[in-house]
Amino acid sequence: MARVLITGMSGTGKSTVIAELARRGYRTVDTDDDGWTDGNGGPWDEARMAELLATESIVVVSGTVENQGRFYDRFEHVVLLSAPIDVLIARVRSRTNNPYGHSLEQQGEIRRYVAEVEPLLRRGATVEMDARLPVDRLVTAISHLADR
Repeated sequence: MARVLITGMSGTGKSTVIAELARRGYRTVDTDDDGWTDGNGGPWDEARMAELLATESIVVVSGTVENQGRFYDRFEHVVLLSAPIDVLIARVRSRTNNPYGHSLEQQGEIRRYVAEVEPLLRRGATVEMDARLPVDRLVTAISHLADR
């Protein structure tokens, strides 16, 4: 039984994967929702995250925030979803459930984050998965990690 963090840049499919894991019956937390951050991509509420990880032996959390590294030692697996920048930009431009990434300015931010932040995420990850894989394959692989 494991705690798993799914992280990655905008457009990698974190929200899609976490929603499918929830549908399959896993305890999940998408930190983009329900007040886990300040709503503007800020850091996690550290007390709330610490309590979650102290009380749940099987949970899959998704998000990418500046203070997530403080919690890596409480996750058995940190999964980095990654994809080429052109795939990420195409995905965020066409998605309808989240407006982030539609503007050229935001797309520039994503490009900068891939160059500056993704290498940091990669160093902290225990597993990297290609976000271009079918969602079902990603979810199955992550569920195997959570079940260990």
